[in-house]
Amino acid sequence: MADRGEGRKNRRKLTQGELELWRLATRFDKPLPGRETDVSAPEIAKPEPPRTETAIVPPVSTPTKPPPKPVTLPPLAKGNAPGLDKRSAQRLRRGRYEVDDRIDLHGMTQDRAHAALNAFINASYSRGHRCVLVITGKGGLGPSGEGGVLRRSVPRWLNEAPVRASVLAFQPAQPRDGGEGALYVLLRRRRN
Repeated sequence: MADRGEGRKNRRKLTQGELELWRLATRFDKPLPGRETDVSAPEIAKPEPPRTETAIVPPVSTPTKPPPKPVTLPPLAKGNAPGLDKRSAQRLRRGRYEVDDRIDLHGMTQDRAHAALNAFINASYSRGHRCVLVITGKGGLGPSGEGGVLRRSVPRWLNEAPVRASVLAFQPAQPRDGGEGALYVLLRRRRN
């Protein structure tokens, strides 16, 4: 049979308080039949020296999960509607969605038009609107033959962070709704 004390060599020693508690707990115990009657007391630990401020070790930081990466949505362009089925894209292109609300950006400065567009898209999304009309106007032809500043800027603004999460797709409007000087903007369905 193995020596009983063999497994104890790597254990820590008891402090004076722990030893007193042990003696108190075992004072009425009787040894089992066939066992030694002299049970040795556990060894007493040497008191630890008091800690100084330099001996204090800062706690080890546990690794934490990195914050989740923000969801990046693909950029939208006229005629391109990722995530939109063929039938819905065709309905948008043909102007078959009922226009729930409209905003006219004619005559506004870029800064004012940008702020108005953001507020309009957010409000329309909050109200549960599905399709809105954004009228930019055709604007004067620039040096390279493209339309006005607002007409070029609105598609870029619809791809920016505050409103991109609400916008599903956009298309140039039908002539009856403003043609190239307006956009149908299809908003995402609101999740409750």
